[in-house]
Formats: sequence, C-alpha cells, structure tokens
Amino acid sequence: MNTLTRGIAAEFAKIFSTRTWWILLAVLVGYVALLAGGLAALFGGVAGGALASDMAGTGLPDMAALPPLIYSFGATVGYVFPVLIGALTTTGEVRHQTLTPTFLANPRRGGVLGAKTVTLFVVGAGFGVAAVLASVGAGALTLSFFGIDALLGETDTWLLVGRLVLAMALWAIVGVGLGVLVPSQVAAIVLVLAFTQFVEPVLRLAAAFIEVTAQIGIFLPGAASDALVGASFYSLMSPLGSGAAALEWWQGGLVLLGYAAVFTLVGYAVSWRKDVT
Repeated sequence: MNTLTRGIAAEFAKIFSTRTWWILLAVLVGYVALLAGGLAALFGGVAGGALASDMAGTGLPDMAALPPLIYSFGATVGYVFPVLIGALTTTGEVRHQTLTPTFLANPRRGGVLGAKTVTLFVVGAGFGVAAVLASVGAGALTLSFFGIDALLGETDTWLLVGRLVLAMALWAIVGVGLGVLVPSQVAAIVLVLAFTQFVEPVLRLAAAFIEVTAQIGIFLPGAASDALVGASFYSLMSPLGSGAAALEWWQGGLVLLGYAAVFTLVGYAVSWRKDVT
C-alpha cells in the first residue's frame, strides 16, 4: 500500500470515527427534504388550484421547469454542509493537536493535504447523493401528489442529479482549502455560516440589479455552483433585464474548483507549512 493510499485510508478513519459527519448528514437530509417538499407543495398547490390563487401569474415558475428547481435545492441550500465537513476535518486536526502525529507518520505535508482532498471529495459526493435522495424524494413525491410531472424519466433530470453530486464534492474540497487557510475552527465555522447564509445571498441579489456587477456576480462561488448544477431558485429572484448570462455548467465547475485550489495553495503557503506542537 503506497503512502497516498495509506493517507486516504487514515483520513476516512478519522472522519468516520467521530459523530460530526453523520450529524451534518442527518441535518442536511432533513433540511433539504423539508424545503424541497414544502416548496413543491406551495407551488404545486397554487398551480393546481388547491391553494389560494393570489400568487398565480405573479412569478410562479413554469410547471415544466419546476421539478429541476425543486431538485436543485440539494446544492442551492445544502452546499453549506459539505463545506463544513471539509473545514471541520481540517481545522479539527489543529484544535485536537492530531497534526503532530500525522506529520510524524507522513512528513510530506503536501501528501497529507492531497489525501485529505481526495477523501473529502469522496465524502462530499456522498453528501451529494444524500441531498439528491432528499430533494428528489420529497420533491417528486409532492409534485406527483398535485398532478405535476416529476420528470424522473427525462435524461436532463438525471444529468442535473449527476452535476449536483459533483458540485457537492467540489464544495467539500473548498471546505478543506478554507480550513487550511483559516486553521481556527471557530473562525472557520463563523466564516462559512456568515458567508453562505448571509453575505453571498445579499451580494448576489444586489449585484444582479446592474449589468456590470451582474457580470461579476456570476463568478461568486454559489453562483458558479448553481451554474454547474444547471438550476437554482435564485433565478426566480434575479431582476429582469440584468443582462448577465449564467456560466456554462463546466465553467461553473472550473470556477468552483478554482476557489478550492486558491484556498488550499494559499493556506498551504501561509499556515500548513508552519511548525506544529
């Protein structure tokens, strides 16, 4: 067994020996299922006349486009969870002082970081599969209840599902890079929650009102992730006439990968190479 393989096996053991991963996974599934099922019921009920029709014709998405929007919730609102598991896995080494034995076992710090990156990519993909099961399961069941085609037989739906899993895997290695860049666990958690839940949504909404800033806003990490997945409820909140065309799916993936690479490389240079005790 070579060094990288042993490193990856050790990283999996570290992750699954704690409760953090399954707690985050359980909250992810519940959160995404609640939102996907709730929004599917709201829009499905209004479109089918089961609920008050005051919303009809006032910003409701086309029913043919509704299923992808519902299914994309796994990434649109759930991406914070793979970021957190990636950041916690890295910063936890500093907090619990397990970096010292890790580096003694493998003094090649770049190899250790590479093993973490590969491991969290796989774990992030697993989170993506769980998010898909939650959003597609709750969403499709609810849409079918209201007589709306869930589009589960469409190739495009499953391509979206595959890209969503890829997006969640990339978000996990963004978290790894962030944890390397900001080794304080408390600071990393605060930064992740503040940026994903408040700062970026506000920036994306504000940027969309002006064409110049809208062209910049599509390169924000959340916007790049939505472009990779191919659908997002943020599209319903974008002002008309902003003039900003979304990135292609592969461009969104490259932008997200770029964030992970920059965070990781800068973090490696400024903190990962320092002496540890």
